[in-house]
Amino acid sequence: MKLNVTDWNIIPYADAWTRQTEWFDTLVRAKQAGEEYENHIILCEHPHVYTLGRSGKEGNMLLSEEQLQKIGATLYHIDRGGDITYHGPGQLVCYPILNLEEFSLGLKEYVHLLEEAVIRVCASYGIIAGRLEKATGVWLEGDMPRARKICAIGVRSSHFVTMHGLALNVNTDLRYFSYIHPCGFIDKGVTSLQQELKREMPMEEVKQRLCRELQELLHR
Repeated sequence: MKLNVTDWNIIPYADAWTRQTEWFDTLVRAKQAGEEYENHIILCEHPHVYTLGRSGKEGNMLLSEEQLQKIGATLYHIDRGGDITYHGPGQLVCYPILNLEEFSLGLKEYVHLLEEAVIRVCASYGIIAGRLEKATGVWLEGDMPRARKICAIGVRSSHFVTMHGLALNVNTDLRYFSYIHPCGFIDKGVTSLQQELKREMPMEEVKQRLCRELQELLHR
């Protein structure tokens, strides 16, 4: 069961999408041909970008193309589930490219596993996080008026091979979320580890904690 961890550091979204798609296609082909392959956990950060999933509504992007240029951001329509979300510096993005069958996981169980890994990372910093019914991702005080999202999750699966993944707000500039209805919600906020703990967080440490939790959960 080969599981490689790769850190692409800061990488433009288009480059990461191209590279991720190549690795995904390679794994799918190898799986279908019965050849050897490797599973991947990719970590990275992106320059300011918004991504709109297959079921997303255009109206959840509140800026015009010209306004997007003014704030130094771009918009991509992509092939994951979910609505619109934001990626930017200070946000830890994780793209697992995995053969779920090898880990005895269905797609719902896999999404649950991603959420669990982030919930555990938050707990390691003393933050109580959890799930919100019918709202994929990780939330703080999810059933309260102050409900706020700390991690967005959106995946694509084909032949039980995954791509896309999760985006955990670490030291994210949360102002960029004010230009969208994040994940289609208009009545809930967003937050970050930095916002909750009132200090800048060491990104390398957060990466290590997330990887450790993911690997532990996948190898159970």
